[in-house]
Formats: sequence, structure tokens, C-alpha cells
Amino acid sequence: MLVRTSVLVVGGGLAGTSAALFLAWRGVPVTLVEKHPGSSAHPRAVGFNARIGELLRAVGIEDELPPSRMTKGFGVRRVRAESLVGKKFDETFWTPPAELSDVEYSPSAGVGVAQDRMEPILRDKASALGADIRMSTRMLEFTQDDEGVTAVVRGDGEPYEIRADYLVAADGHRSPIRERLGIGRTGRGYMHTSRSVLFRAPLQQYLKDGIGQFVIDGVGFLTTYGDGRWVLMLDDREYDEPELRQKIFQAVGRDDLDVEIITTGRWTISAAVADRFSQGRVFLAGDAAHTLPPSRGGFGANVGIEDAHNLAWKLAAVLNGESRPSLLDTYDAERRPVATLCHQQIFARNDGHNRDGAPDDAPLYDNNAMHFGVLYRSDAVLGAGPELPPAQLPEQWNGQPGTRAPHAWVEPGRSTVDLFQRGWVLVADHPQWEEAAAGLAVRYERVEQLDLFGLSAKGASLVRPDGYVAWRSADLPDDPAAVLATAFSSASAGTR
Repeated sequence: MLVRTSVLVVGGGLAGTSAALFLAWRGVPVTLVEKHPGSSAHPRAVGFNARIGELLRAVGIEDELPPSRMTKGFGVRRVRAESLVGKKFDETFWTPPAELSDVEYSPSAGVGVAQDRMEPILRDKASALGADIRMSTRMLEFTQDDEGVTAVVRGDGEPYEIRADYLVAADGHRSPIRERLGIGRTGRGYMHTSRSVLFRAPLQQYLKDGIGQFVIDGVGFLTTYGDGRWVLMLDDREYDEPELRQKIFQAVGRDDLDVEIITTGRWTISAAVADRFSQGRVFLAGDAAHTLPPSRGGFGANVGIEDAHNLAWKLAAVLNGESRPSLLDTYDAERRPVATLCHQQIFARNDGHNRDGAPDDAPLYDNNAMHFGVLYRSDAVLGAGPELPPAQLPEQWNGQPGTRAPHAWVEPGRSTVDLFQRGWVLVADHPQWEEAAAGLAVRYERVEQLDLFGLSAKGASLVRPDGYVAWRSADLPDDPAAVLATAFSSASAGTR
């Protein structure tokens, strides 16, 4: 049997499932294979930032997910404590409070759900949009040539082939695909190994002050998933059930609880970024591309979903014949520096239970800068020079090409963010720009808050299908149609 598809995604975690969702939403035939029958019993990541909320808002599922519990500007609150019910000591902020801003950066509040609940929602939406999701299916081998990729996979029966134009490797931090391609990794490397116990207990009353993570002296790290489930991270050794219960009681500070132990785990924590994110027709995404420990800043899962989003629109444009294949080179150019920056930021932050030495002596960027203000430099951006910093707050960028287009309300319940992601958009408020866009595959959107984009009343910004500014003209040139056509052709790697 031979199955044909445009994109084959290997791996059904957050990055892989998001890739299938974003591709299917853009009308790209996509097949996903995942060796497991479903999501892991371990919730793993919990809480996704507002930028992820924006992406899910665009595909129509933000309302199906509970809002994030993250406190504005610096994530879930974390303290050192003698126990959950006992004395609390110092609070650790991922971003210094002095850098917090009162600016509203997004129409979204983020997503407050654990990974094991999030993945099925993404998977179901991808399937509803036409993605071919094949669980309990393992990829055995693959080859690529100038025309595409051929993978041999096996589900319940005999092995069969899937032929695709491109392959997205979202097969985890050990990534057999990355290893098969011979792509190395750079970074801090191995950090430590921990044991975990996932349990359910009636402890909601202790979360009223907004603190959700606790570094318990002499025990370990305790955190809530916000749905009655908690996880306690412990030193790496074997524990029997009575010991686990005792550790839980010690961390909570009570031994009169009805505690249900759900499962246990062993986790190796490391940090590394792949030396390249693509080779030929194969692209790395998520943990296959970068292992970013979740404890400082919560970058890992969020960055993986954004990988998938960045890659999806580019694959769609190339497969639809709108862009030349050279557009795909911008995936590595844009996403690898972001992963490298996140790796740096992880070790520039003290997470409150630092076992890995003092934080690195590196600039510390505000969480809002990391969520909404990273800079892309690539051939799909015009005017983002090497002199610019890798991240800033959106109000500091003021619509700089290479950054996410800023948020402003254009009408009740509708943000500028909602204008984008379905195609190329020209933001302006002048009839000559409207005429210039009419002759191109660019939708014109009249926006009055042009100052947020760094524009005069006669200026315009060209926004990509991922909501990032590709180019801008601060004022009206002599021939706006010709200037826009040149910018659009260059930034989109256009075929016409």
C-alpha cells in the first residue's frame, strides 16, 4: 500500500499535532503518524502563553480551552516554602517585577490546560479540518530525494509506504530522524535527572493567593495542574508507594488527605539546540529541534508550537505554488535564533530551585519581550538589520519589520491580531495603498492606529500570514504600487 500526502508529520506531541492542525487549517493535505495510542499519562507542560492563545484563536479553538492562570508579565507565581500549608519564604520571579508593563499586549489570555488535555483537542480539530491522524503507527525508516520523502511505517498490520513532498520531524528530544540526518546539537547539555509522582488531592483552597509552584525545603518541587492534579518532583532514586505518600504528606504539610497516586515518572533534564533545523525536505520542530527545560520561563512547549506555526504557512505557500521553495530556508533562519535565545534566557534566570550553578551573565529579556517581541531576520523580512536586539517589548519595536504585528482593538472584541494569518495583509489608511494592494495577492485592511506600526497617516505595513511584519513604508512613496509589488515579491519569494 502507498499513501500519498503533501506533508508527513512524525510525532503526535504538541509540536507535531500543532503542525498537522495549522497545515490542515491552511488546506494542506497532511498525514501524522504517532507511535503511541494516545497522549502520555503525565500531564507534562501546563499553561501556554498568550501568543499561543492567539494562534489557537485564529483556528477557532481558543474558546474551547480555559484561560491561563499565569500572572501578567512573569508567569505562574513560585515561592520557597516549608510546606504547602506552612510558612512561605521568598518568591522567585522569572522576570524582575520592575520591568513589568501596563501595556495590553494581546487579545488572548493564554491557555490554562495541561498537555495531556491539550493534545486531544488539537488532534480532534486537526482531524475535523481534514488531517489524516494515524495513532499507534511507528515510522520505521525514511529516504528523501529531490522530489519528496518516502517513509515506511507500521500500524497494526504490515508495513506500508507514505510518500510526501515534505516531512516534519516532531519525534521528540531523542529524535531518531535528527540522528539519522546526522544533525548535531549545541547547548548546556545534561543537567539532572528527577523522579516524579503525579497525584490527585483536594488542595484547591491553598491556591487562592495565586501561587501555583512551591519549592519545598528538604523535599522537592510541588506544582499544580489546576484541575485537582499535582506533581511532586523528587531526587532520582527508587521510591515505593508508602515512601511516595510520605513525601506527598511532607510537601503538603498534612497527612489527613485523601491522596490518589496516578502515576510516577523519571525525567532527564537537558538543554540543547539543533545545529540546523532542516536538511533537504525534512524539517525539525519542537523537542527534536530544541530541548528547553520548562522550569525557567516555560519556553519549551510554547516555542515548539510556534515552530509549527512558522513552518506551516511557508509549506502551504510553496505547495500552493505561491512561493518559491527558497521561502522554506527562512524557517531555520528565523526559528533557530529564537531557540538559541530561549536557551540563553533559561540560564539567565534563577528558577528558585537552581541545581545547575549560578545564572549565566547574559541580558535578561522581559517575558513579554520573549512572548511578543522576538525579532526575525531572514529573506522573508525587509529591514531587520544585525544592529537590532534579538527581542524587545512591542512598544519599543513600534511595528519594526521582523516582529509580530502589534495588538490594538479595531472594534469591540476584534483586535488587529485577528486581521492576520489567513494571507498577506497590507495595513494602511490611505486610498493609494488600497489601490496598490488590489493588484496583488494582498488583502487591504484599513487601520486607524498606525502609530503602533511606526507609520505616518500615509504609511503602510505588509504583514505576513503568520502575523509578522515583513516590510513597511513609513510614508507614501511616489509610486506605492511599484514599491509594494517589489516588497511583496521579495518577502514572499513570490512566483509571479
